[in-house]
Amino acid sequence: DSAAAFYAPTVGVIGVGLVGGALALALKRAGCVGRVVGADRARDQLQLAVELGAIDEIADTPTAAVAAADVVVLATPVNAVAELLHAIAPAVDANKIITDVGSVKCGVCAAARAALGENIGRFVPGHPVAGKEHSGVAAAVAELFQNHATVLTPLPETDATALAAIRQMWRAVGAEVCEMEAELHDQVLAVTSHLPHILAYAMMDVFAQNEPELAHSRDMVAGGFYDFTRTVSSDAEMWRDICAMNAKQILARIDQFTARLARLRGLIDTNSHADLAKIFADAKSLRAQLAQRRPPRN
Repeated sequence: DSAAAFYAPTVGVIGVGLVGGALALALKRAGCVGRVVGADRARDQLQLAVELGAIDEIADTPTAAVAAADVVVLATPVNAVAELLHAIAPAVDANKIITDVGSVKCGVCAAARAALGENIGRFVPGHPVAGKEHSGVAAAVAELFQNHATVLTPLPETDATALAAIRQMWRAVGAEVCEMEAELHDQVLAVTSHLPHILAYAMMDVFAQNEPELAHSRDMVAGGFYDFTRTVSSDAEMWRDICAMNAKQILARIDQFTARLARLRGLIDTNSHADLAKIFADAKSLRAQLAQRRPPRN
């Protein structure tokens, strides 16, 4: 079960963007893949991936990439995974392993079960909790996954050998691998990733609404504003799709956040300074604890 145990003669990457490209680069650097075959709707991304050394060959279709590969990584936006799984299903057999990198897992797992039928055991749902605010293969780096968590959410049907191989694959590129149920994953990510992105978009909307009245607002943007809204540079369509696929969990966290914000508003309105100070101090302490566990940004 060690990282060194993983080797695949051919890995197919469908969706050669930031994550797919970074994984291809990382697998090559680790010496645990013979060649990488890429497929993507964007031909320019494929050509750039070849130039950057992320992939060795371009497949004309996703199905062709699956046919050529031993391990296949679905690295497309989550809303495209269901259609993609149905398209590649005829090329999936008991000798191939299919995995994905989507940040919403319940919908992906349901789509895989519907599409793959008797070969569902060859599918290992996964999510590397690593990324950048910039997208595309040009932003891909082999170090992207080092010391970051990758979550696997195996189905009851998932083959133990396939699960072990994908666990080894992620360890080979430096990730810390854990497993949990898909529903728990979606609950957790709604708090730790999805809600923060939504709040950043909302903050930019507040800025836009106030800018006409604040003539010098662009000259007075503090560092904290830039830090808080960094993720707004992420791919807009990707985050639209994440909101659609994890709507139930995201809505619950928005309601929770709204209640906490309303409480803070009430404390400010009533000059409850001691209560405010305690909330701020507790938040500072908890963040300091989290910061000790956080890997350095790539």
